[in-house]
Amino acid sequence: MSDSPVRYAPGWPGIPPRWSSSAKSGVGTALNQHSKVWFTISHGILNEVYFPRVDQACTRDLGFIVTDGRSFFSEEKRHCTFENRPCEPGVPVYELTNTEIGGRYRIKKEVLCDPYRNVVLQKVRCEPLKGQLSDYHLYALLAPHLANFGYHNTGWVGDYKGLPMFLAEHDGTALALACSAPWKKMSVGFVGASDGWQDLAAHFQMEWEYTRAENGNIACTGEIDLAACNGEFVLALGFGAMWTEAGQQVRSTLLEDYNDIRKYYIMHWHNWQDGLLKLDDPVREHDLYRSSTVMLRAHESKDFLGGIIASLSIPWGFNKGDEDLGGYHLVWPRDLVETAGALLAAGAPIDAVRVLRYLEATQEAEGNWAQNLWLDGRSYWAGVQMDETAFPILLLDLLRREGAPGIGKLQRWWPMVRKAAGFIVRNGPVTQQDRWEEDAGYSPFTLAAEISALLVAAEIAELTGHSDQAFTLRDTADAWNDNIERWTYATGGDLAQQVGVEGYYVRIAPPQTDGAASPIQGFVPIKNRPPGENNFERASHLVSPDSLALVRFGLRAPDDPRILNTVRVIDALLRVQLPQGPCWYRYNGDGYGEHKDGSVFDGTGIGRPWPLLAGERAHYELAAGRPKEAEALLAMIEQCPAGHSRLLPEQVWDADDISALELFRGKPTGSACPLVWAHAEYVKLRRSLRDGKIFDQPPQAVQRYLVEKPTRQVFGWRFNNKPRSIPRNKKLRIILLMPAMVHWSIDGWKTAADTNTRDTGLGTYVVDLPTASLPTGSSAVFTFYWPQEQRWEGRDYSVVVE
Repeated sequence: MSDSPVRYAPGWPGIPPRWSSSAKSGVGTALNQHSKVWFTISHGILNEVYFPRVDQACTRDLGFIVTDGRSFFSEEKRHCTFENRPCEPGVPVYELTNTEIGGRYRIKKEVLCDPYRNVVLQKVRCEPLKGQLSDYHLYALLAPHLANFGYHNTGWVGDYKGLPMFLAEHDGTALALACSAPWKKMSVGFVGASDGWQDLAAHFQMEWEYTRAENGNIACTGEIDLAACNGEFVLALGFGAMWTEAGQQVRSTLLEDYNDIRKYYIMHWHNWQDGLLKLDDPVREHDLYRSSTVMLRAHESKDFLGGIIASLSIPWGFNKGDEDLGGYHLVWPRDLVETAGALLAAGAPIDAVRVLRYLEATQEAEGNWAQNLWLDGRSYWAGVQMDETAFPILLLDLLRREGAPGIGKLQRWWPMVRKAAGFIVRNGPVTQQDRWEEDAGYSPFTLAAEISALLVAAEIAELTGHSDQAFTLRDTADAWNDNIERWTYATGGDLAQQVGVEGYYVRIAPPQTDGAASPIQGFVPIKNRPPGENNFERASHLVSPDSLALVRFGLRAPDDPRILNTVRVIDALLRVQLPQGPCWYRYNGDGYGEHKDGSVFDGTGIGRPWPLLAGERAHYELAAGRPKEAEALLAMIEQCPAGHSRLLPEQVWDADDISALELFRGKPTGSACPLVWAHAEYVKLRRSLRDGKIFDQPPQAVQRYLVEKPTRQVFGWRFNNKPRSIPRNKKLRIILLMPAMVHWSIDGWKTAADTNTRDTGLGTYVVDLPTASLPTGSSAVFTFYWPQEQRWEGRDYSVVVE
C-alpha cells in the first residue's frame, strides 16, 4: 500500500472545524497510568478522545455510515435510536445499541480502553434487521482533531508493519485507526469537500480513494469487509507522539486477546470501587453513586496526579471551533476542591490527598490560584476568584479531620496555607470575580469561603507555632463576618415588599464607591445579555442561592431570620418546577444558556436550572432538620440525566420540549455534560444524608459564630474597602499593603498624630485609631506617608461615626 502513488485530496483546507455535542452519555479511561487515553460517547458513537493528557482532545468523533450501495444512506449518529448501558455500575465499559429508525439494521458496540496501551477499542457487531448482511456496506468515519485543533491536521492511508491503517498527525501528536477485519476501501479527504461523508451521501458507495490530505480539517473513511468477519470486528484507535508509535500501539493491541484486555480493564475499576464506602442503594431506581464516583476519578490526569478537569466536554461544542481551545477540559481550583471533597466523602482519602498535593504545586507565587489552568499550571483565563484561594485551605482541614494519610504533619502544609491566607487578607473581602466568573464585589458565597478559610488558617497557624499570624487571621475573619449584612443584606425596597419579607441577602454587591451610600445600593453588570438590553441592575434587585453558603460554611444558622427571608425570596424568583421536582437558577437575569427558541448560547442567552444547586439546597434542608426534603431533592437530581445515561449535566431544560433540538424539559441542555462538580455535589449529599449532617461543613466557623458569638470592637478600612462611616463604639483599623506612617486627627485637624503601621507577617500593615469613644457625627481624618517611596499620599480620607 505504501508503494502506491499518492492521491492528494482536493478541497483544502475543508470547512471550519467544529467539536461535537457536549451532551455526553459516557466517559471512560483505564484506571492506571499506562494508558493515557480518555474517551467520550454521545449519540451512540465515540466523540472526543483525549491523549496524552485529559486536557488535550485529539478527535471530533468516530462513527459509522451504512449504505446499500444504490439508494440508501444512513449515518449512525443521525438516523438511529440509541441505548447506552454500562456493563455494570461503577465500571466505564459501555454497551451501545444503535437501531436504525426505519428498522433496517442494528449496530452493537462495546467501548473500553486497553489498560496497558494508548488505545480505545470498540468491539462491534453489525446486524441486518431487513435483508441479509450482504445487502449492506459499512463505513467507519473518523474526524481527527489532534492536539485540540481541527485545522492543520495531516492524514494519510498507510500501514504499520503491513497492517493497513489510517494515520494522522499534528503538532507532535499522532493517531492510528485499524480494524481486525480487512478494509475494502480507504480514503482521506477534507471535511465538506472531499471527505467520505460527501462521497457516500452522493454515490452511496466509495468512489473516491484519496490517500493523503494535508494541513486542514480532515476525515478518514474506510469500508469494512463485513463478509470477511461475518459482521463482527474490533476497531482500534491508538495514539502516540509520532505515527509509528500510534501504529505500534494499535497493532500491539489487536494482537492481544480482546477478552483479556477487557478483563484487566474491569479488574482495575473493581479494585478501586471495592475500596469505597457503600453509599449506594441497590433498590434505588436511578442511583448515581457509582457512576458519579467513576466521573470523579475518570477526569484525573495521569501525568499531573491530582489534577482533575471540570468536564470532558465542550459546552455547545457542535457550535465551537478551534477558537475554544479549553472548553471545560481545564482545572478550576473550586471544582477541583469540590471533587476532592467528594472523593473523601466516598472513602477515597488517598485520591483526595493527591488533589491537595497538586494544588500545593500549582499555587501562584502571590498565594492565590489561577482562575482556571491547564494541567501543567499555565493559567487559561486571567481572573481572580477569592473563593478559589480559600477552598484549598478548607480542603486541608477536611482531610485532617477525616484522618487522611500524609496530612498529620501540618508544618509541611503551613507555607501553602500562609501564602493563601495572606493573599485573602491582602485582597479580600471583595473578589474580582464571583464563583460564576462574572462580577466583582461582595459575594455571600465568597465571603463565607474566605471567612471560614481564615478561621481554619488561624487554627493551623496556632498548631504550627505561629500565634501572631493566628491572631491576625482570626481577627480579620471576625471583622468580615461582622460586616456580611452591612455589605450584602438588603432591607426594604420593592422586592422585599413583593415577597413580604423584611430583607434578604443579595447575589453580589459591587465594590463600594463614592457613588453609592453602601454596596447594596450600587449597580451590578449583568453578563451575557444581548446589545440594547439593560446590562446593569441594582444590587438589591439580584438574588442567588449562593447566600445559602452562609449556612453550609457555618457562619449563619439555618433558622436565622435573615436566612429564612432569603430562602423565601430565592424560591419566589429562582425556583422552577420540573417534571422530576424543583430546581433553581443561578440568579435572576442570568444569560448563560440557550436562547428562548432553543438556539445555542452564543455569548447571550437565558440561564437554565443547575442540578448542583438542588444538591446545595438539599444540604441546607438537611441542616435545617428536614432530611425528607433533602432526600426528595436527591431523587430529583437522579432523574436529570438523559435516557439511559447516568451523567449529570451543568444545566437542564426548563421550557416546552423542542425535540428537533433534543431539548426536553428536565433533561440536559447543550451545556457541559458531565459536569464533575455536579457529580461531586451528589456524592457529598449521599454522604451527608448517611451521616445526618453536612459532611464538608467547617466546625471552626460553627463554633465561633453560632456558639461563641464573639463581640467585635474593631472596624476595618482598606483601599479596596473604604467605608464612609463606622459604627459607634468601635476602633477604626486601617489595613495597608505597604508600611506607612499614618497622619491622623479625630478633631478636624485641631490636633494631629503620626503613627507607624505594624507588620502582621501576612503582607499587611495595620494601625488602630481611637474612634471608640467618639460621639455620633464625629470624624476621623487621615492620610499616609509612604517611606519606601518617600512620598505623601496627597489626599485625605475620612470616616464618620454613625
